[in-house]
Amino acid sequence: MLIAAGAPAPAASLEYVGTFVWTGDDDSFGGFSGIEISPDGTGFHALTDRAHLYWGSIDRDSQGVIRAMNIGGRAHLKDRQGVPLQPGYHGDSEGLAIGEDGRIWISFEGLNRIALYEDPDAVPSRRRLPPELPWMRLNSGMEAIAIRGDTVFAVPEQSGQEGDPFPILTFRDNQWGQAGEIRRDPRWLAVGADFGPDGWFYLLERDFRGILGFASRVRRMQLTDDGPVNEEILLTTRALQYDNLEGLAVWHDGQGIRLTMISDDNFLALQRTELVEYRLRD
Repeated sequence: MLIAAGAPAPAASLEYVGTFVWTGDDDSFGGFSGIEISPDGTGFHALTDRAHLYWGSIDRDSQGVIRAMNIGGRAHLKDRQGVPLQPGYHGDSEGLAIGEDGRIWISFEGLNRIALYEDPDAVPSRRRLPPELPWMRLNSGMEAIAIRGDTVFAVPEQSGQEGDPFPILTFRDNQWGQAGEIRRDPRWLAVGADFGPDGWFYLLERDFRGILGFASRVRRMQLTDDGPVNEEILLTTRALQYDNLEGLAVWHDGQGIRLTMISDDNFLALQRTELVEYRLRD
């Protein structure tokens, strides 16, 4: 059951909190496409697009700004036969969502699917494949997922044409459905999503501008039985203001709703893994 929207919320704004550049020596470090932050802001899970899941703790200063990312563990995700997934068609992991029960949901491009892991070292349980949409092909699949209750919400990276809305796919009890559509503006692609503690659905989008680099945008909206309502654009960055932001986590830091975003460096020396944080002020 989707929430019923009440009166529109007051106009909101974001204030910048900080940016942390995260580095690692392991060969699998990089390409981060999804992130989850614990409710108190001190723990994380981060997903690479080569089927590796990292987790650990976060050191913050007295203002809540990230000072260190401490890796506590790392797992190479497996297929149903227990074989580690390789980069490419089967191992292009993009979206990350962790339920209240601690189970881990991951979306994949290439072979478009959502996999459920009881823990990072487990093999995934068998799940029904999503509906075949003609434009949801290689590198255009389910990039952004979020979970509320026992329902996973998935937004493909692209739609049919630049002016076509993004479908909101739902997955519950091993069945696929749809919860309406999200307006798409030309050039912007969906790359990350989360439900905030306020019940709103937050969507991270990206615009690649060639040699000018990446621009990012965050929208929020309420999902109702009749589709999204009360949409707001909270943030639009300049090209090259940040790196290639792809993952989004929304949580409450005691002062307001915090947005944590992580960048995909594409395993290139010219790019970097950034964690960028903003606080929402209504």
